[in-house]
Amino acid sequence: MSASAVFILDVKGKPLISRNYKGDVPMTEIDHFMPLLMQREEEGVLAPLLSHGRVHFLWIKHSNLYLVATTLKNANASLVYSFLYKTVETTDSKILQEYITQQGNKLETGKSRVPPTVTNAVSWRSEGIKYKKNEVFIDVIESVNLLVNANGSVLLSEIVGTIKLKVFLSGMPELRLGLNDRVLFELTGLSGSKNKSVELEDVKFHQCVRLSRFDNDRTISFIPPDGDFELMSYRLSTQVKPLIWIESVIEKFSHSRVEIMVKAKGQFKKQSVANGVEISVPVPSDADSPRFKTSVGSAKYVPEKNVVIWSIKSFPGGKEYLMRAHFGLPSVETEEVEGRPPIGVKFEIPYFTVSGIQVRYMKIIEKSGYQALPWVRYITQSGDYQLRTS
Repeated sequence: MSASAVFILDVKGKPLISRNYKGDVPMTEIDHFMPLLMQREEEGVLAPLLSHGRVHFLWIKHSNLYLVATTLKNANASLVYSFLYKTVETTDSKILQEYITQQGNKLETGKSRVPPTVTNAVSWRSEGIKYKKNEVFIDVIESVNLLVNANGSVLLSEIVGTIKLKVFLSGMPELRLGLNDRVLFELTGLSGSKNKSVELEDVKFHQCVRLSRFDNDRTISFIPPDGDFELMSYRLSTQVKPLIWIESVIEKFSHSRVEIMVKAKGQFKKQSVANGVEISVPVPSDADSPRFKTSVGSAKYVPEKNVVIWSIKSFPGGKEYLMRAHFGLPSVETEEVEGRPPIGVKFEIPYFTVSGIQVRYMKIIEKSGYQALPWVRYITQSGDYQLRTS
């Protein structure tokens, strides 16, 4: 190990846990890290390495935690950073729960207990897990990122997907997940007009998945962690028809008022319904006296964000709705230096995936031979979904 010590800090810089490896750097040196970081942020020269006298801080941020290594000499920086990133990757919360408890533990010299999962071949799962009812819940969640130009041209269209599992299984089960993966279909001779397949890109797996098996024959085989975890993520850059299409017309009248008309159309299959639709329409910053008329849902003015939010609880596919907004403007018109911000859309469509990905099977194999039920749910939702209007 090239570092003298390693610390995990909270978002305010308070040490949560630390390990002194060499003893050549005082552990109190970590108190200088956060002031240095804040100073560099103010100066706009943030760097992954900070120095205080002869002590160097090599750091990364993960969620709301800072992982910081201290060193005195010219350490192998790439090795230290590799260690920090590997710490994030392999420190599984389910394993930590085994020995970070709410009760105090008296540690007797020479009798410290290493959690069995640390020495298991499968470090992410404990032995002896038991459930009365064995079930696996599979969520296939796809987020649609979209950017449409003012003239209606699609500039960006991509799907970012994740497959999340909630596992309530006894023992040490082996799971195999089958998808309508195009490469798999071509390998097994299933490709054809009757077998619709999806070409997955940028596939990333949880550490439990046997990568060599996937690389060899596209089999997704794994012993799962207990409870919730993200099994895999993927991306598809295939251009898709915008699921909710927006058109808008904005009229200004002699420095006195502005009228906005927005039309929203559901361009997905009629048997599906988008829930919790929110359409954010930008308005001039000096607008006042709002009045609205909607064919469905409700509209409200959010002046601190300079937007009108049109909310529609239930939006069936194929439907088309209108919203009209009327605002007063001050007599002295302020020139808009920049173009108007884009219209943003939020939504969620259950029982539907825009890519057409399918879970074909989930096989559960465990030495005791119990029967287990897999449940699958599909959800499509908005990611960064924007339509420019000017």
